[in-house]
Amino acid sequence: MRILFIGDVVGKIGRRMLNNYLPTLKKEHAAHFTIVNGENAAHGKGITERTYKEILNAGADFITLGNHAFAKREVYDLLDQDVKMIRPANFPEGTPGDGYRIVNVNGNKLLIVNLQARSFLEPIENPFKVIDQILEKNEYDTAFVDFHSETTSESIAMGYYLDGRVNAVVGTHTHVQTNDASRLENGTVYITDVGMTGFKDGILGIRKDEVIRRFVTNLPERHVVPDEGKGVISGVIIDTDAKKIKNFKIEE
Repeated sequence: MRILFIGDVVGKIGRRMLNNYLPTLKKEHAAHFTIVNGENAAHGKGITERTYKEILNAGADFITLGNHAFAKREVYDLLDQDVKMIRPANFPEGTPGDGYRIVNVNGNKLLIVNLQARSFLEPIENPFKVIDQILEKNEYDTAFVDFHSETTSESIAMGYYLDGRVNAVVGTHTHVQTNDASRLENGTVYITDVGMTGFKDGILGIRKDEVIRRFVTNLPERHVVPDEGKGVISGVIIDTDAKKIKNFKIEE
């Protein structure tokens, strides 16, 4: 199976980049299934029903989320519907939505899992124990994990922890693509962070002036996600049969 995964879509520019480039990327790489992280799709924080549909209309087959999954109130009801979207599986019991899903891709049972790390993020359930439970109680042919993590160490630890148990572990959240796409010792393909899809000439998809001013003054600043400007789209293409992963980044 060939999986195309697109990292953190940020705001209007990120959605525009999906519309402009995703159809070509799917065709170029002959992708069987496309997954997009959409937790920042609605003006840089959270996702709405409208942006959810916009991502699917751009060509995504499925959407994963992260620590901003519930930034927009309307997503509570949306996640409890039959949607092609999951939130981190280690959110507390009773949280709306599902943390994993098994989908049929040409007769292949693809397990898609979304997990959130805990270092410098909310102290939710232990993702290492939660993924153990998911893998133990489900039958699948291929397993893909989106690990939404703040630190490289926790991401790498998860990669090694799942090496040989799942087909792919890809990192999201930091919005900076890492240069370590590789196959681990026991065959799992891995990357610490896929990178973001959004405003190129800023800081993590945000206008740079406010971010710099906050570092200089140590005072609160409103983060501005531009609606116009040059964009970037970041992702990976994963061949589960050949156990290969290749990262890419396209800039305007």
